[in-house]
Amino acid sequence: MRLTLTALLGATTFATPALAAKGPFFSLGNTDFVVLLAFLLFIGVLFYFKVPSLLSGMLDKRADDIRSELDEARRLREEAQTLLASYERKQKEVQEQADRIVAAAKEEAAAAGEQARMDLEKSVERRMAAAQDQIASAENSAVKAVRDQAVTIAIAAARDVIAKQMTAADGNALIDDAITQVGAKLH
Repeated sequence: MRLTLTALLGATTFATPALAAKGPFFSLGNTDFVVLLAFLLFIGVLFYFKVPSLLSGMLDKRADDIRSELDEARRLREEAQTLLASYERKQKEVQEQADRIVAAAKEEAAAAGEQARMDLEKSVERRMAAAQDQIASAENSAVKAVRDQAVTIAIAAARDVIAKQMTAADGNALIDDAITQVGAKLH
């Protein structure tokens, strides 16, 4: 407030228009003097109604508001940093958990692949054994069919040979002999 008053008096003292006016300075006919009186009256009214203290109070209140806003901003920034650190820690934990899940899934997949390979090998072995059994059965069937065919051919050949070499009397004798043998074995 003193600074303002001192600045005002200094400005009026060194004002060049005040020195440029014609006639006596302290006369109501001098417009510069009238303007100076009006200005001093205006400044007096401002001091009477305590405008400088009101302005300084408003400025102090504004400074306090700005200070409180800055404090609130600092507090919010600290909270945000704490929250960010918390989220980063949680993200790291989630990433570690995801890595563990992926590793466990890979292990399970490897174990399942190994089990599938073993199951496939067993299945192939069973099918090979079944195929070998079928081959052996087919061989046995083929051997039996060949033997049966050979017996049939041998009987037909023997019948033809016997029929060519045997006479009717020899055939009747053989039939009588076979009937006697069957009759002896049945009783």
